[in-house]
Amino acid sequence: MRFRSHRVALVAWLVPAATAAAQMTAPNPYRPVEGIWGQLPAGRTWGATSGVWPAPDGTIWVGERCGANTCVGSSLDPVLAFDRTGKLIRSFGAGTIAWPHGLFVDGQGNIWVTDALGFGQQPAGIGHIIVKFSPTGQVLMTLGKKGVAGRGRDTFRKPSAVLVAPNGTIFVADGHDADGNNRIVKLAADGSYLTEWGTTGSANGEFRDPHALAMDSQGRLFVADRANSRIQIFDQEGKHLATWTQFGRPSGLFIDQSDVLYATDSESNAGRNPGWKRGIYIGSAKTGWVTGFIPDPEPDQDRSATSGAEGVAVDRHGDLYSAEVGPKMLRKFVRR
Repeated sequence: MRFRSHRVALVAWLVPAATAAAQMTAPNPYRPVEGIWGQLPAGRTWGATSGVWPAPDGTIWVGERCGANTCVGSSLDPVLAFDRTGKLIRSFGAGTIAWPHGLFVDGQGNIWVTDALGFGQQPAGIGHIIVKFSPTGQVLMTLGKKGVAGRGRDTFRKPSAVLVAPNGTIFVADGHDADGNNRIVKLAADGSYLTEWGTTGSANGEFRDPHALAMDSQGRLFVADRANSRIQIFDQEGKHLATWTQFGRPSGLFIDQSDVLYATDSESNAGRNPGWKRGIYIGSAKTGWVTGFIPDPEPDQDRSATSGAEGVAVDRHGDLYSAEVGPKMLRKFVRR
């Protein structure tokens, strides 16, 4: 059976092999800007990065792991702001974030960063928090208890992602590990606990490594349920609405103002999601139809544990930014 690449989303469960092939042969609407995008100060090199998001004023904000894959012991700033040309505008956050993972910019231009602390040595007193910064670097709010891993109303364990709804409600994807907390926590705008949902598993409403969050124009919450190789969609009270498998094994999510969904797959290799390739899947958040695919730049699908984009964002001009952990870079794509 043959499928048009943009008409197969809702039947992924019927013919997985044919569906996978159709998604990955969808046209590539982007071309990469040559080289590493984003100019760093002399003597500083890019480290692993998985967080990128555009601000309302057009600034591109990035969470970068201090020239390595951790900021533990570093005096470098992990939160970086660039203009559209790639010029560094400002940086801040040194000593605040040990392992920047998820990054989100709210409607007022404040920057939210999760400290997932999922790598290497874990000294006491760092990690397991979400920090809200002003655009100038002032710490406005801290969610969780620094260095305390938990599953309480005011504690997290390696939170992967944060998202702030237009009304100020805060959502946290809590648990970077497949066997971690595996829950979504909903908080009021002042950080007070409201509710949560999810546990470890593969049924609807269960998670294995909820790795990224996005929200569409209807207010539906999209969760990249990475280790289950799927996206789950919920209303803001935690009611399960849909499960989509046609966007690969998602590490990062972004939904633009036109409800175009961008999902990065940096892990469909080494037997983790057979039949699927790493890359950036592009489609409709309304219908689930996949309309485009940017292949991963690494041709050997089994060569590394992770490659290409984890974080993804698209600015108001339609330019796409991919935050890459394995290659240690920020890549920019423009429309063909």
